[in-house]
Amino acid sequence: MLLIRRFEEKLLELEKAGLIHGPAHASIGQEAAAVGAMSVLSPHDKINGTHRAHHQVLTKLLGAVLPADFDIRSDPFTVEMDEAVYRLMAEIMGLKPGYCGGRGGSMHMRYADAGIVGTSAIVGGNPPHAVGYALADKVLGRDQISVAFFGDGAAQAGASYEAINIAGSQRLPVVFFIENNLYAVATRINDVTREVRQTSRGAMLGVPAIECDGMDVVAVHSAMDEARRIIREDGGPVVVEAMCYRFLHQSGSRTGSDFGYRSTEEEAEWRARDPIAQAQLHLTSLGIADHNQLARIDSQVTERVAAAAAKLTEPVPSGNALRIPPDLWPKPAEVDRGILGDLSELAGARLLSASALQSGPVEKIKFVTAGSETIASAMARDPTIVVMGEDVHQMRGGVSGFTKGALERWPDRVLAMPISENGFTGVALGAALNGLRPIVEIMFGDFCLCAADQIANGAGKVRHMFGDGFPVPLTLRVRVSPHTGYGSQHSSDPAGLFAMFPGWRIFSPTTAFDYIGMLNSAILCNDPVVIFEHVELYQREFEVPKGDREYCIPFGSASIVRAGGACTILATSVMVHRAVEAAEATGIDAEVIDVRNLDHFGIDWGLIGASIEKTGRVLIAEQTGRGLSLGGRWVDEIQSRYFDYLDYEILRVTGSLSAPTVSAVLNKAALAQVDDVHRALITLAGAG
Repeated sequence: MLLIRRFEEKLLELEKAGLIHGPAHASIGQEAAAVGAMSVLSPHDKINGTHRAHHQVLTKLLGAVLPADFDIRSDPFTVEMDEAVYRLMAEIMGLKPGYCGGRGGSMHMRYADAGIVGTSAIVGGNPPHAVGYALADKVLGRDQISVAFFGDGAAQAGASYEAINIAGSQRLPVVFFIENNLYAVATRINDVTREVRQTSRGAMLGVPAIECDGMDVVAVHSAMDEARRIIREDGGPVVVEAMCYRFLHQSGSRTGSDFGYRSTEEEAEWRARDPIAQAQLHLTSLGIADHNQLARIDSQVTERVAAAAAKLTEPVPSGNALRIPPDLWPKPAEVDRGILGDLSELAGARLLSASALQSGPVEKIKFVTAGSETIASAMARDPTIVVMGEDVHQMRGGVSGFTKGALERWPDRVLAMPISENGFTGVALGAALNGLRPIVEIMFGDFCLCAADQIANGAGKVRHMFGDGFPVPLTLRVRVSPHTGYGSQHSSDPAGLFAMFPGWRIFSPTTAFDYIGMLNSAILCNDPVVIFEHVELYQREFEVPKGDREYCIPFGSASIVRAGGACTILATSVMVHRAVEAAEATGIDAEVIDVRNLDHFGIDWGLIGASIEKTGRVLIAEQTGRGLSLGGRWVDEIQSRYFDYLDYEILRVTGSLSAPTVSAVLNKAALAQVDDVHRALITLAGAG
């Protein structure tokens, strides 16, 4: 507790000196909650936290390297203990020696070797991840627990409720540790909820809940020890509410009373219960440590913190102020490194191209059957694959039939999820970070917006912001059905939304052959992959290699589905078939390219560029509405790459500005059709 206190006091000094870029959310006053909780965890148990996690992370880091016989009353810090203090401070300062190479800073911390799987600055963003860690441990048979640390503010967030509910329904070994310090920034808890008891969040969902004094390290230890017993005997989960208090404002060294939202009397009342002072009193009264020993402890931790800071700073030339040594900063040229992996995990994969259909025996199967058989085949090969989603465990294969084969062979690995996309997408992300390869089904494309936080702030960023070097093998299957009359909230194709976050790879198959290969590549990939399934294709039959559901299609490969020389059509999803139809109807010698891989790093500019160089004219065809279209980005890229080859402006075919509606006439009008491609082709081919 003293180490945490002195460490954060030093951070506040560095912040005042302008040496920390960004906030410093000190946990001063809450040290007992972290130390008491961590005292029952092994280095292999997993934790995560929120934007205020210095105390938990530092304690967990030390716990992973502390010698078994270490006695702080007499022993000096080991090299490994010093390294933990130094690297954590470096990370908070945004420096290269930090655990995430300086990318995470104060709020985003990860060091998997010590069981710190990754904190989240999004309030309420981390509990689903801890549920995912616990799910992986349960599926893989590990005797470990996971702990999500969050505050009373996050306890009001929907994702926290969803996480507790999913953990309860799956009986997962996870503790939801709520540090109730009464304030979310400046808002007191009773200003925003009628039920101020955070333990009720567990009780209402049938989850055991324990309240403890978060200012008393022994009380916290006892609560966590009981939580561990409950998990051991019942499977979990457990909610623990620690009543505590942050002595300072949300960020920085000022107090809450300085800003007027807390009284000095309230602050003084809680400071009188300082967890460090209480612990010192108990230690002396029990004869465990005397005042000289306590002073020595304080002196040693203060010295080790100062030593870490000294290694990370130096005097400015000809001055007394401090600066950060230039060689400790990350290299600016590496700013984009690690957004995605290098795909080396697919090096031994068996790759096929469509030409395989001409060189061996084939069979015709429906698109949906190809999906079902491929998922089941992958699960047979890899016991770390689980399937998650709404209704995936019912109706003999879920709402669309894609889990039929999995249910027949691996029912225990097909997990029913509540209607909480943000929650179970976050659970899948946590599971992917702890050894599983989840396949998640999103029932309609629009529902991705319900999971936007975990898609964008979670899976779309974790690899880069935590410094890379670890897998995030998450496959998201998204059904797209704009033509079915389900109306504006069930009809979007959100590929353009995923493309905003380059941490995602994006597949859009148009045949069963492509779907098999793309799904296998997605499952093998160590990056998050979203694969869009257009419902219009589900019942169509396509030729595939007979009896083969295990080949892959490489990332970054477009496909020429119709050769031509008059113009190039770049098409996606069902517009590939419409483009071919339009070209045949007009008699225009158009080359139709199925883009297939839609993310920034996956566009096959080699194949596309060769076609543009040959034809000089480009048409981009997408069914989706104009606002969600990716074509605008591609126009910019084509002009910067191939402007000298263009003989005419690039034309785009998309749907309308509006979302599809229930009316059959308006539904059709909102989506791009064959006639739209037909007209654009005539314009493009006839110009000049």
